Amino acid sequence: MYCPYCRHPDSRVIDSRTAEDGAAIRRRRSCPECGRRFTTQETVILTVVKRSGVTEPFNRDKIVGGVRRACQGRPVTEDQLAILAQQAEDVIRSKGLGEVPSHEVGLAILGPLRELDEVAYLRFASVYRGFESLADFEDEIAALRTDRSAPADQDAASPPPEAAGDQQRADRSAPVTALPTQHRTTGSGQAQQGQEPESQAVRQPPATLQAVPAPSR
Repeated sequence: MYCPYCRHPDSRVIDSRTAEDGAAIRRRRSCPECGRRFTTQETVILTVVKRSGVTEPFNRDKIVGGVRRACQGRPVTEDQLAILAQQAEDVIRSKGLGEVPSHEVGLAILGPLRELDEVAYLRFASVYRGFESLADFEDEIAALRTDRSAPADQDAASPPPEAAGDQQRADRSAPVTALPTQHRTTGSGQAQQGQEPESQAVRQPPATLQAVPAPSR
């Protein structure tokens, strides 16, 4: 590689490190002519095939530029756009293909953009999918509402673990209800409470006094 300072046609690698989760290799180089150092980065070439059949190298900046237009006026930062472009590129490279159609790039953008901002998602989807009428927007909005309400229904169906724990603690702290006392009917037909039947009552033997002999001297 040519030195970017003196244009010497040779350089020496003094350090190599992986970057972008292993998708690229960053090399530190030194020029033997001028002695200055510079950094290069090597990545696998990914080609995008357009609908016309023309191919061009994949460019993450184009993703950021296209999404930025859809996010005009929305509370989306440049850092969020950069993260979205990285997520889309990861999805594309995970397919393991050297060439990907342009519509695959659009599909990789729609997922993260939908999570980032729904208004920007509708703008981007209307151009990418070619919405032609108001009904197309209504169908897409209905799909967004359905996906949003599905997790809420699941949470409502199953009580949170905190509520289950509170119920268990309430059951343990509830007072114990006393069993009803037995009633015995007398000859006159009136019930007396607090008296047990004679067959079940335990009779205590009468106490007896015993003389204790005095100690002998």
